[in-house]
Amino acid sequence: MALQVEKSRITNPIDFDRAGRQAGYLRAPLSRNTSGWGVVEIPIISIKNGSGPTVLLTGGIHGDEYEGPIAISYLARSLDPAKVQGRVIMIPAYNIPAVLNDTRLSPVDNRDMNRCFPGNAKGTFSEMLAHFLDGHILPLVDVSVDMHTAGHSFDSALSTNMHYLPDADMRRKTMDAASAFGAPYNTVFWGVDEGATFTSCVERRGAISLGTELGGWGRVNVEGVRIGRRGAENVLKHFNVIEGSPETVQRDGSRGTRHMMVRDNACYSFAPSAGLFEPTNVVGDAVKAGQPAGWIHFVEDVDRDPVQIDYRSDGVLWMSAGPGRISRGDAVAVVMSDYEDALAAG
Repeated sequence: MALQVEKSRITNPIDFDRAGRQAGYLRAPLSRNTSGWGVVEIPIISIKNGSGPTVLLTGGIHGDEYEGPIAISYLARSLDPAKVQGRVIMIPAYNIPAVLNDTRLSPVDNRDMNRCFPGNAKGTFSEMLAHFLDGHILPLVDVSVDMHTAGHSFDSALSTNMHYLPDADMRRKTMDAASAFGAPYNTVFWGVDEGATFTSCVERRGAISLGTELGGWGRVNVEGVRIGRRGAENVLKHFNVIEGSPETVQRDGSRGTRHMMVRDNACYSFAPSAGLFEPTNVVGDAVKAGQPAGWIHFVEDVDRDPVQIDYRSDGVLWMSAGPGRISRGDAVAVVMSDYEDALAAG
């Protein structure tokens, strides 16, 4: 029996069954003081030809993460429909109010859209966007690549990421897709708050779900854009949507992707108080448990000593705190270690 999906308030000009290239705007209603029947326009591109899988490429679910929207926009302008076997759906900047506001949270409802899935057709603006993506796009999709960076929260080692999947076959397919994408790292992780994320929705629908972290610290990472552009094309090659073999050689000469994991809460270091954070390392550095991740300074207090925060596990620094001023409870470091399937399963 087909799953019944509630009608969305968002209108869609794209006929996903039609061959060729289509480009237009989703129109999400947003009534305002100055525009009772106003809409927000969200760019969407569909390219379909022949037979093959459907690959969804999304960016801008968080508005202060730039590399994905840039990489997907390049592909949307350049991909030749005649060279496609299957369907490619591209939404470069989905959460457009947040993108134009340069913020993680939507300025419309102050929500993190990536904590709103599977959404609600009659809910807040972010919930409405989440519902449309989950209920009206994902049923078409075989492979999802959702491009993120660490925004203003962190800097990140350039990586793809995925949840640990108990199903061994799906885990292998997802890790193979990550290897094909060709970022320096692929991180298998167990997040702090993952149940309402887009990744979790894709997994529940049985499609391959791959995310990215391609920079951060509130700026456009040059290498992150390059890896994102190459990775999007590599995924299409891997699934035979376009011809060619993925190119995965890294800048340092290594031949492919290093698979890592963030296994448990000990991989995270949190701030015990608010202050000005001085990090010890940059992302990609090897670190050890007990070493200082950095110090919280209280520059407004003349004689107050800094508070040291330690790493709680050995490995490679995946995420390092982005803003100088932090609040109590903020994560300031996330450490990844080499992936071991037996250990991950435990």
